[in-house]
Amino acid sequence: MDMDPDALVSELQAIVGAAHVRVGAAIEPEYLHDESLTVAPVQPRALVLPGSCTDVARVLAYCNAHGVAVAVRAGGTGLSGGCTPIAHGILLALDRMRRIVEIDTDNQVAVCEPFVRLSELYAAAEAKGLMYAIFPGESSATIGGNVGTNAGGMQAIKYGVTRHHVLGLTAVLADGSVMRTGGKIAKVSSGYDLTQLIVGSEGTLAVVTEVILKLVPRLASRKAILAPFHTLEEVTRAIPKLVATGRNPLMLEYIDLLTMASILARTKMDLGIDPKIRETALAYLLVVTEGRDDDVAAEDAQHLAEVCAELGAIDVFMLPSTAGRQLIEAREQSFWAGKAAGAGDIIDVVVPRASLAAFIEGASRIAQEHGALVAGCGHAGDGNVHLAVFHPEPVQQRAVTRALLQAGIALGGAVSGEHGIGLAKKAYFMEFEDPTKLALQKRIKLAFDPKGILNPGKLFD
Repeated sequence: MDMDPDALVSELQAIVGAAHVRVGAAIEPEYLHDESLTVAPVQPRALVLPGSCTDVARVLAYCNAHGVAVAVRAGGTGLSGGCTPIAHGILLALDRMRRIVEIDTDNQVAVCEPFVRLSELYAAAEAKGLMYAIFPGESSATIGGNVGTNAGGMQAIKYGVTRHHVLGLTAVLADGSVMRTGGKIAKVSSGYDLTQLIVGSEGTLAVVTEVILKLVPRLASRKAILAPFHTLEEVTRAIPKLVATGRNPLMLEYIDLLTMASILARTKMDLGIDPKIRETALAYLLVVTEGRDDDVAAEDAQHLAEVCAELGAIDVFMLPSTAGRQLIEAREQSFWAGKAAGAGDIIDVVVPRASLAAFIEGASRIAQEHGALVAGCGHAGDGNVHLAVFHPEPVQQRAVTRALLQAGIALGGAVSGEHGIGLAKKAYFMEFEDPTKLALQKRIKLAFDPKGILNPGKLFD
C-alpha cells in the first residue's frame, strides 16, 4: 500500500517521539548500508529508533496494518546487505536498545537487548569470571546482528556458533504481537523450537528485542603457535588430524601467503620467522589452545606443535603472548585489508572439514581459469573459508564468485557459513539451494509474516 509519506512520519513520531524519527538528509549515510562490497546504499522513507519492545510492537502493528515494509538494523557490521533499507519502507534501527539486563552467574547466562556490542558483553561477562564464547572478529558487532546471521568466528571449532548459545528470545512478530521463547534453561523438548528458527533468519521472521545467552567459565591461559607450510593444501590436510588429537583447540585458522604478507606489512609485526622460511612458506596455520592455567594450555599447544611438525610444517613457532594476541587481532581485520586492497567480493563458503583441501585446490583452478586473484584465510577447524575475489571486470568477478560457491556446494557445503545471505548472496542461494527447502522456507516466512513486511527481498524473492 502506498500511503502519504507525511502521514507515515507523523504516525511514527506519535509512537516513538519526534526526536526518534528521521527523514531525508537527517538520516546519516552510515544507516543506508552495511559493509557488503556488492550492495549499494538505499534511502528509506524514514529512520525509526525505538527505545523498547513496546515501541517495536507498536511500530510493527502500524506498518503491518498499512502495508509498510520494515528493514531492521543493529550494528551494521554485516557483510551481505541484510540490513539494507527498503526504498519504499522504513528502517527500524535498534541503537537505543542497548542494555545488558542481567549477568546471571548462577545460571551462567546473560540477558541483553539487541544493540549490546560484543565488546560490552565480553567485558561484563569477564568481570564475573565468565565468557561469551562467540568471537566473530568484529567486537563492535551487536548481539542482535549476531543472532540475525547466526554469527560464528574463530572460536567456533570449540564453542560452536551463535545458535548454540541462544537459550531464549523476546521477539515481535509482524503484526506487533510479542512472543517469548526458551528461557534460562539448558534444554527443552516442548513443541517446535521457535528460538532456533528465528536465529539466522536475518530479520525476515520477527524483530528480536531481547536475547538470553549462554555463558561459559573463562579459562585464564591461552597459548598460540604458528606453523608455516610449503603449501596451503598441506595446511588443510593437517586439520582433521589435529582435531583428532582430542586436544580441543580454541582456534585453528589458516592464513595464505598473500594475506599473511598483508598482515605483516600493515601491522609491522615481527613474528620471528626466518626470512628463508618466509620465502618458501605459501601458507600458515595458527593454532590457539586455552586452559585453566599455563601448564594445561602449554601442554596442549606443545602436543599440537609436534603434530604439525610430523605433518610437514617447515617449522613451528610458540608465539609470545603479545605476538599471539597481535596476530589474532590482525587476522580479525583481514576483511578490512581485503577491502582496502580493492577486493570486489568476500565470500564465506563452508565445506565439510575433510573437504577443505579439495575446495582450496578447486579454488586455485577457478582463479586461474578466470584470470582472477583469490586470496584469504579461514576457520580451518570448521571448514569455513573466507576468500577475497579480485577481478577488474564486474561480470567476470561475479562468475568467479559463482564458480567458487558452486564448487563448495558440490563438496557438500553451503553458500554462507556465518555472514548470512541478505541481498549479496540471494541469487546464488536461490540458484543452488534445494527447491523443496526453499519452498518450505517461503511458507514459514508466510506463517510468520503474512503480508511480507519484514525485510522483504532478503534471503529470497
